[in-house]
Amino acid sequence: MNKKINHSNFKRKGYVWVTLIFFVVSIILHWFFGWEVFKSDQQAHGQPIVTSEYIMEMMRDTMENWQSEFLQLIWQVAGLAFLWYAGSPQSKEGDDRKEEKLDYIIKKLDPENYQQLLREWKEKYPDK
Repeated sequence: MNKKINHSNFKRKGYVWVTLIFFVVSIILHWFFGWEVFKSDQQAHGQPIVTSEYIMEMMRDTMENWQSEFLQLIWQVAGLAFLWYAGSPQSKEGDDRKEEKLDYIIKKLDPENYQQLLREWKEKYPDK
């Protein structure tokens, strides 16, 4: 059962995992190809290959890319989605409110079978 839960969590958060994999692979490739270019530039100019210079150059380039591309995209997509979603009727607060209203209606319509119906539905549609 534990494997099913882990698989389910992975599946539910698949977008996050795929994005993380893309990010890690792209940052590794960025630094790898940056190293190759740095080495060839240093050799072309007859300069020694100094790792600390490479690290500083790549940190600068990475931070420039991060600021100009990634942070803007995060803010535009994730920030807007969060701010827009937080107050929307589809948010968690809205779902909880709807559940409570439906429970109330069911309890009023069929008070004798109310608890049994809720148990059956909870088994059929477990909380996520």
